[in-house]
Amino acid sequence: MKIPAPVAKKIPLEITQHNETRSDEYAWLRDPQWQTVMQSPETLDTHIRQHLDAENAHTDTRMQDTQELQEQLFEEMKSRIKEDDSSIPCRDGDYYYYDRYDKGAQHPCYYRHDQDQQEQLLLNIDELASHFDYFDIGDCEHSPNHRFLAYSVDTKGSEFYTLHVIDIETQQAITQPIEHIQGNFVWAMDSKTLFYTTLDENHRPDKVFRHTLGTATDDDALIYQEADASFFVGLERTESNRFILINVHNHTTSEIHIINAYQPQQSPICFQPRIADVEYSISDREQTWYINTNKDGAKNFKIMSADLQATSSDDWQDYYCPEAQSLLRGIQLFQNYMVRLERVMGLPKLTVISFDVSQTEEIISFDEPAYELDIEEGFEFDTENLRFSYTSMTTPTQVYDLNMRTQQRQLLKQQQLPCGHQPDDYITQRIFAQAQDGSRIPISLLYKKDLELNGEAPCLLYGYGSYGATMPASFSTTRLSLVNRGFVYAIAHIRGGMELGYDWYTQGKLEHKKNTFEDFILAAQTLIDNNIAAPNNIAIHGGSAGGMLIGAVINMRPDLFNCAVADVPFVDVLNTMSDDSLPLTPPEWPEWGNPIEDQHAYHTIKSYSPYDNVVSQAYPHLLVTAGLTDPRVTYWEPAKWVARLRQHKLGNSELCLKTYMDAGHAGASGRYDSLKEIAFIYAFILQTCSENHAYEYED
Repeated sequence: MKIPAPVAKKIPLEITQHNETRSDEYAWLRDPQWQTVMQSPETLDTHIRQHLDAENAHTDTRMQDTQELQEQLFEEMKSRIKEDDSSIPCRDGDYYYYDRYDKGAQHPCYYRHDQDQQEQLLLNIDELASHFDYFDIGDCEHSPNHRFLAYSVDTKGSEFYTLHVIDIETQQAITQPIEHIQGNFVWAMDSKTLFYTTLDENHRPDKVFRHTLGTATDDDALIYQEADASFFVGLERTESNRFILINVHNHTTSEIHIINAYQPQQSPICFQPRIADVEYSISDREQTWYINTNKDGAKNFKIMSADLQATSSDDWQDYYCPEAQSLLRGIQLFQNYMVRLERVMGLPKLTVISFDVSQTEEIISFDEPAYELDIEEGFEFDTENLRFSYTSMTTPTQVYDLNMRTQQRQLLKQQQLPCGHQPDDYITQRIFAQAQDGSRIPISLLYKKDLELNGEAPCLLYGYGSYGATMPASFSTTRLSLVNRGFVYAIAHIRGGMELGYDWYTQGKLEHKKNTFEDFILAAQTLIDNNIAAPNNIAIHGGSAGGMLIGAVINMRPDLFNCAVADVPFVDVLNTMSDDSLPLTPPEWPEWGNPIEDQHAYHTIKSYSPYDNVVSQAYPHLLVTAGLTDPRVTYWEPAKWVARLRQHKLGNSELCLKTYMDAGHAGASGRYDSLKEIAFIYAFILQTCSENHAYEYED
């Protein structure tokens, strides 16, 4: 029996900003004690829980007819996973560290072996996770002397992690758990000192503590505290292992404090005090710092250098400035080499530079029209081997070792699909949409080679377009379940990302944010105009800020899309950016604007915020997901949006909300449970698209 869609009660809340008053009739869905709910989901207000449960029940009944399809999709996706897969052992001194999945396990185990191939189990994550509905390892790192193992765990999905330290030989805890930390931490080189970051009551990382093994955690020393709520704090260690870095940053400005990793009791020293809109990251080698920065208006970043004792920006000297069409994504330093990771006209490029007198350069690139390259970071600084990965939309991930001295390349691992995969059976290509201002928006495509592009093919168009995040044209085992059914899978590299450089990012933020939505709409129209997709059969998908994209474009052009999926969507933009108590609000004002103080920012956000622009019109079929303990996009944003859409939407399109009551922003933590969530989404897409066509799976 079908359960009627729940109708949320209305309790109007009048909000006045900049001499304007608006009504938020669903503000009651936000629990007043939301901070407590993040850590203890069972404390959620009863009326709110009843409403979310009713939404879930409604969605479950609407999806009941797809149970067999969901199971089929899940089994397909599972068949593409090597169930007993393992990572490539990574050397650190006399040991090689790696992780491995046992067949049927949701989570991996961490191992190491010595020079004689004697294997040792370090941590059985699957066994630890068996006691919890949700279980995520934030970080897991052995001490430099290989004696201890530290790891952080989140069991709620709220991204409040607990730090554990065990003796590897005895597997016994050697310190009491440290709660409410950020996921990562850093060992000092003495192997008895740990640095970690804690979260404040609003879930912002703001304090760095130093813990000495064998001492009470109550005695841990506070060594840094950030007073500005718009800045987050993080930790890392330089490639040389000589320095621990306290990274303080928002979306446009950074500041680093350094600690000698061999003298961890020393106080942090500020490398360069923050300068508005100047970002930098640092690496060290011998007596030189290498700084990746946008200083001096270097929009696409550059490398500068400075003497080890002269860290002020006044002492930085230009070392490498990329070409106009290149975006410097970062560098990786070794004892005798530097590796530059760049993006040139949207495609990645690795360049290896020798520090010897020859200063030779080796460029790593591939011939496919769209692909992705990444550096696989290791433990060793004094090494000739660079490990990197290559993938494309047709090519499963390949991991290589490059000998940086001889330039010999060795394939170490090819991602295996047990059910088989022939890259030549698929086509990947890149086309461009032409905007009115002359901008060319790249669109990466994947489809079966035998698919006839005659204007009738269904299409899933994916997008993000925020924070400068680049959407990689990489391989995915899950999307094959759509492509093998005759779909074109398309990724729109819209403004707001950094695919085409830093300007591509700035043209899709703040007062230019609408470019992001218009680019996405233009991408869809281009697919139609080029007979790649059917005008009545385009599905769109995005998550988080990409979910905001979905919300905005279905307000603007609901007629263009058949169905839409918005995962944990950031849709209540105006209210969230006007509430400085929420975890991400102050740090994200540089991305969206501050509507509290800036009237122009207020009106700009109000003009596109999906929740504030719902109108009485026909909308596409829509599936919305949420996580109850999500600290990034709080559960009430999608809940309020769905409630308002139900009030206004015309026609008979489906509107489903699925709130995961035991998960956060990233959804399920186990590898099989996450596949079930994807199968659920794909079943919704296939069900709604089948109104126009029937899609049979082609192996």
